[in-house]
Amino acid sequence: MSIHQSVLELIGGTPIIKAQRLDTGVCELYLKLESQNPGGSIKDRIGLSMIEAAEKAGKIRPGDTLVEGTAGNTGIGLALVAQQKGYKLILVVPDKMSREKIFNLKAMGAQVVLTRSDVAKGHPDYYQDLAERLARETPGAYFINQFGNPDNPAAHEFVTGPEILSQMSDVGGLDAIVFGCGSSGTMTGLSRFFAKQSPNTELILADPVGSILEEYINRGTLSDKSASWMVEGIGEDFLPPISDFSRVRKAYAISDKESFLTARELLEKEGILGGSSTGTLLAAALKYCREQTTPKKVLTLVCDTGNKYLSKMYNDFWMLDNGFLARQPTGDLRDLILRPFSQRDTVVVGPNDLLVTAYQRMKLYDVSQLPVMDGDNIVGIVDESDVLLHVYGDETRFRDPVSTAMVSKLDKIDVRSPIESLLPVFDRGHVAIVVDGEKFIGLITRIDLLNYLRRRVQ
Repeated sequence: MSIHQSVLELIGGTPIIKAQRLDTGVCELYLKLESQNPGGSIKDRIGLSMIEAAEKAGKIRPGDTLVEGTAGNTGIGLALVAQQKGYKLILVVPDKMSREKIFNLKAMGAQVVLTRSDVAKGHPDYYQDLAERLARETPGAYFINQFGNPDNPAAHEFVTGPEILSQMSDVGGLDAIVFGCGSSGTMTGLSRFFAKQSPNTELILADPVGSILEEYINRGTLSDKSASWMVEGIGEDFLPPISDFSRVRKAYAISDKESFLTARELLEKEGILGGSSTGTLLAAALKYCREQTTPKKVLTLVCDTGNKYLSKMYNDFWMLDNGFLARQPTGDLRDLILRPFSQRDTVVVGPNDLLVTAYQRMKLYDVSQLPVMDGDNIVGIVDESDVLLHVYGDETRFRDPVSTAMVSKLDKIDVRSPIESLLPVFDRGHVAIVVDGEKFIGLITRIDLLNYLRRRVQ
């Protein structure tokens, strides 16, 4: 392998592998690992294309400020290129973006402005509208505008498309490609390329449930109403200015749950750690493959790496909280317990452990209270307030045992009690300690009850 002078030289040239353990019916399914780009996603390609094209046109030069609104990985692709080329970067992102992406952006030097994810285009807080306004109000700033920038689809028409066709020539060509649509650059660029170079290749859209695009493709109607979805980076509530859907023949609407579970299946069966949109694309590709009666070679994209979603779709507790994973219902308060003690999911501390240990576990697992367990028996509970009051004024008390700060007079609730019995406990500012006789079952917090009620609505 050759020596490279910049991380930007590693963008593109991503590998394709053939799925071996997924149920693809009579078809062969190929996965292009865009997750192998240096920024971890296919959006590195357009980040490079849009910035270099603006440089060639004389619109920007190193030291300038770039502004963009991004609901996904475009921000990371832009941050990567801006960092290497010496630009300042302001990114407006909706608040549903994963924490890993936000941490990544800030670590690369981008200024991140969070905005609402529950408003549609035209609202002043919509991420694209807010980014455009910030660009106007920032002296000398350049608005990237991925949704209206022709250098976005150009990256895929002149680079990604030829790359795919060249690679797939090794197995006899490509019958169908499944992609998603956010800014529409991937779809528009690839569809233009294949129309010229491989017109018999079918173009299939994968769309989150709640987006308007599936209805537009399959029924020809353009709804002015969209719903929310949790998959990041794809799906729209309007038609982007650069979009060209004319060659897309079919679309599949994929729910958040199916997207997340399919991405987890990809990791379990093929060893590929893909992101949330990868799950949407793969679910649609599998549906398409299983509908076919004659063998076809089908390709879809692993749009980005799942490393950016470890706190979400690869976190069992997050999946349970959101109703995407389910335990066998019991019909009692166990249905509300996120971390059952019997499964050793409950984060606990011992009475002889140090308070600093309790503090560290609260921080690590993002919990506010810990049951104090002596073997299988609960002997107390310690929360943030208990620790704070004990150590305030004398930080050496972090070395005291948990037993010196814990509450030992416990407010227990029988597991067969009605849900209404939780409300007085919460009103007293306590957490519910659920028991079956003397056996500790787990804790229920206010957020556990809220999540349970929301799941019932869903």
